[in-house]
Amino acid sequence: MKDIKIAFQGELGAYSHIACEKLFPGSQIKACPTFEETFRFAHQDENSKIIIPIENSLAGRVADIHYLLPKYKLQIYAEHFQTVEHNLLVKEGTELKDLKYVRSHAQAIDQCQKIIQKYKLKTIISADTAGSAKELSKGSDKSIGAIASNLSAEIYKLKILKKNIEDESNNVTRFLIMGKNIQQPSFEKNKKYITSCIFRLKSIPAALYKCLGGFATNQVNLTKLESFSVKNTFDQTNFYLDLEGHIEQSQVQKALEELGFHTESLNILGVYEASTSRQKK
Repeated sequence: MKDIKIAFQGELGAYSHIACEKLFPGSQIKACPTFEETFRFAHQDENSKIIIPIENSLAGRVADIHYLLPKYKLQIYAEHFQTVEHNLLVKEGTELKDLKYVRSHAQAIDQCQKIIQKYKLKTIISADTAGSAKELSKGSDKSIGAIASNLSAEIYKLKILKKNIEDESNNVTRFLIMGKNIQQPSFEKNKKYITSCIFRLKSIPAALYKCLGGFATNQVNLTKLESFSVKNTFDQTNFYLDLEGHIEQSQVQKALEELGFHTESLNILGVYEASTSRQKK
């Protein structure tokens, strides 16, 4: 795995970093300050991959990702569902009675309101969870804690004061593993697949209704459909779509063909095996 180069957005210790370590242990890992730079990294090096969060079970979709997908036209190699477990981190020697403030990403702050309110902590918003842990490690103020991962505590030599402090236990982030010139897997009957695409409808009445009819008549299940505006205009909308099935299956081909009749553009982002996390328990 040492020859594989993986990039993610954020600081070392981020949940994206945890996903990198889990999926590609021993690989060369690069932390990028922005999503734009992360996408650019894979676009410029066809031998690299990136791990991108696209949605969270509590917070919804990740901002900016949908605009970068059509811009860089990377292919989806796989998906991964990562459980998010927040922890209250402090400097060594700090006790709960010393804390007055807690620092983290806005979403992490929102997801840990019970403990914040219980101990009447004031919040400090940071760019990301791992970054808040990094900032904490540089200072000497014991009145400040951070909400971040176990890996952040390990990397920045911080103490875990409280584990699993999130309000909801079913906090899961879905990641896409992407790269350039990735070949899609051949269809196998005993496996389940996801096909993802982005399309732009023709600006005519009932275009969305008509294009979705092809999925209904061909019995193709959609697992995700989201709209996002085309930049610099309010007149047109792009759609991101995930469907259950492989592009080599006839019913999927017919549904996508019907979709194509009503679109100005249709880009297949990837065909990949469905994560086992999708299986209903």
